[in-house]
Amino acid sequence: MLTQPRPIRLKGRSYLALTLTPELPFEDWLARLDDLASRSAGFFLRRPVVLDITGLEIDRAQLRTFVSQLGQRQVRIMGIEGASPALLGSDLPPAMADGRPTPDFEPPAAAEAVETVTVAEPVAPDLPKAVPSIIVTQPVRSGQSLVFLEGDVTVVGSVASGAEIVAGGSIHVYGTLRGRAMAGTMGNAAARIFCRKLEAELIAIDGYYKTAEDMGPEFRGKPVQIWLDGETFKVEALA
Repeated sequence: MLTQPRPIRLKGRSYLALTLTPELPFEDWLARLDDLASRSAGFFLRRPVVLDITGLEIDRAQLRTFVSQLGQRQVRIMGIEGASPALLGSDLPPAMADGRPTPDFEPPAAAEAVETVTVAEPVAPDLPKAVPSIIVTQPVRSGQSLVFLEGDVTVVGSVASGAEIVAGGSIHVYGTLRGRAMAGTMGNAAARIFCRKLEAELIAIDGYYKTAEDMGPEFRGKPVQIWLDGETFKVEALA
């Protein structure tokens, strides 16, 4: 007796992925990537990565070689953005498009003209919208990844080496920050990183990053706040 085969269910689902935007010449860019990887071990391990080659004047052979060189560095490319159809093939990751660095939003409707009157009711001022946030009351252990793209993350405890916090807003750590902290990941350059004790492997705000060796010894082990001024990191000790 034949049984009816069960249908295959296909579901749409979105995931957080890093986007690499290489620059020519590839050799120089790969050298900088090697420097980052050497100072933050395992940064790309088991992490989905999209390669954005928009505007790069390269041929298919160059792209194939470059993807292979990334694979040798344990950087697995899940898709390629900004590539013409002629550049891609079955031997390369698939094309990707419509990546959004920030959430979609609807622009406010234009204000309608109103007739002026001599007596008007008082209008309450617009209050600023509350920024979404989460509070984590347990330490973030090595190997754990805490992702909250909607707003701020507060950790009432420490972040271990090998752990990471990824936030769309600011990051607050009321303990020792030993792992990686990536704030403003949805295009928020005004995001900040606060911690009670700075021992981070890597910090990033709005895609700009610094590794432990780049942060300067004067702030190691100190309570600090970190923010961006243009493309420059600013670090200030907390009282």
